[in-house]
Amino acid sequence: MAALSSGLLGALDPTSDRAVYRQIADQLREAIDKDRFGEGDKLPSEAELVEHYSVSRMTVRNSLSILQSEGLVLSEHGRGVFVRPRPPVRRLASDRFARRHRDQGKSAFTVEAEAAGSRPEVDRLEVKEERPPQDISARLGGPRRVLARRRRYLLDQRPVEFAVSYIPLDLARNTPIAEPNPGPGGIYARLEELGHRLDHFEEEIRSRMPTPSEVRTLQLATGVPVIHLVRTAYDTEGRAVEVCDTIMAADAYVLSYQLPAT
Repeated sequence: MAALSSGLLGALDPTSDRAVYRQIADQLREAIDKDRFGEGDKLPSEAELVEHYSVSRMTVRNSLSILQSEGLVLSEHGRGVFVRPRPPVRRLASDRFARRHRDQGKSAFTVEAEAAGSRPEVDRLEVKEERPPQDISARLGGPRRVLARRRRYLLDQRPVEFAVSYIPLDLARNTPIAEPNPGPGGIYARLEELGHRLDHFEEEIRSRMPTPSEVRTLQLATGVPVIHLVRTAYDTEGRAVEVCDTIMAADAYVLSYQLPAT
């Protein structure tokens, strides 16, 4: 009861029209947000919360269920409920594809991971020729075959992103882009070396709940949504030279952009 006796959690408001179990969830959430319970810390047990709030065990379980659905806590059978460790945050900056990074031989993921003080890794790499999905083909101008590059990104050994790049086959076949490691600066550097100087990117971003496959791939906790980002790269001739379809763990990212006011 030390955590409760020390004032980490308050009392219920009997005059509130908010359900009791939601009030308890609110107090626990606030304690987590303010780091009164840090990553990996064990929350007070069900019995302790029942005694502290003078409520039923089912009320407490409903409160904890809310926090689990929000991805804030993990329940370990026989051990208790713990604050879920948060993956390192990677900031998606508006200049992440600036040419200066490619000139330094670094991919956008590597640059931003280093800025966050994290160790980047790539696994589950697959490179193959295939027929693109209809929407991807439309974005690329209608090619029947593409080179698809699939990979999963990790920060400090935690999966945070899964991406598939689709490149028209006439651009990628028999080039370093078709190799598992395309070389310094990644596929964008190789495209520019092949004469397709990049002019601009278009991105579409939305958030949604993950599919079961995405939960497994990114090892997502219950209640954590994903960011679905589709980026199209255009060269100076106006040709779409790549579409990257990316699924990101929403709790691992901050989207940060600078927009001109004129």
